[in-house]
This record gives sequence, C-alpha cells and structure tokens, in this order.
Amino acid sequence: MKVNEKKESVRQAVERILDGYLEINNHRKTPERYAILRAVYSMNGHFTLDELGQKLANELRFPVSRATLYNTMNLFMELRLVIRHRFQGATRYEACYAGESHCHQICTVCGKVTEVKAPEIARTIDDMHLKRFRKDGFSLYIYGICSTCQGVITRKNKKSKKQEI
Repeated sequence: MKVNEKKESVRQAVERILDGYLEINNHRKTPERYAILRAVYSMNGHFTLDELGQKLANELRFPVSRATLYNTMNLFMELRLVIRHRFQGATRYEACYAGESHCHQICTVCGKVTEVKAPEIARTIDDMHLKRFRKDGFSLYIYGICSTCQGVITRKNKKSKKQEI
C-alpha cells in the first residue's frame, strides 16, 4: 500500500470513529470538527494548538476559534485519536491511530523532539502483565543533549580553555 493510500485509509477510519461517537451521543457533526480532524492527520509529527490553528486558517482557509480547537482536541483525546505531550513545559499534540506507541528523544538544551523506533522496548512493554490494567499504548521520553547542542557546548568549552591560556 502506498503512503498516500495508507494516509487516506487512516483518515477514513478516524472519521468513522468520530462519526460513530457523534451519532451514539447525539452530538452535531459540525464542519469544524471534521476540518480539525483532517488538519490533525495532515500534520507531520508533533504540533501546538497555535500551529494547528495557523494550518486551518492559512492553508485550509478554515479559521476556527482557540476555544473550538481546545474543546475539539479534548474530544479527540477522549476518542484516542490524538495524544497530548508535555515536553519541557510546552504542550504539543500528535495524531495517533490504533495504539501506535513510540519513544521520544528530547534535547534538554534546545527542546528538539525526535521520534525513535525501539522495537525491543515495544516488545518488552507488550509482554508485560499488569494487574487490573489494560494497556492501550505507551510513550517513552528519553532526555539528553542532541548532537548539535553537544557540538556547541564542546566548541564553547574549547574556546574558554584557549582564553585561559
């Protein structure tokens, strides 16, 4: 299956999940909810509410209020269509479908977040037996210093040592 076909398949699946929830709970199927869902699933990686709002307003020509974004994202989190992360005091969101689990590397200097594939960790967590708890997925945060920041620190240290001499 090609990447675009897979994205379209995922988009249709998450829209069906939203449809079912709205119908069962007698909520309105508003164009805003579907526009926000499509925008979320077209974002690459992690994003803020502001970035999502800008995408809706600028690229999709569908501006929505911050309150609508916030409330809709809470609904999507309840439906497990979106995950909220708190990386070093900043709230970021990420589309998730079917319990996708992964690890994040977070630079404590610049705040850059990178996703890491760690199948051995995923297998270990899948094999864990937790009493009276059903696992839906996981997210692991690994904090450290990225190579770019490490290079800057090393250069500063070398420069300060030269000045001491």
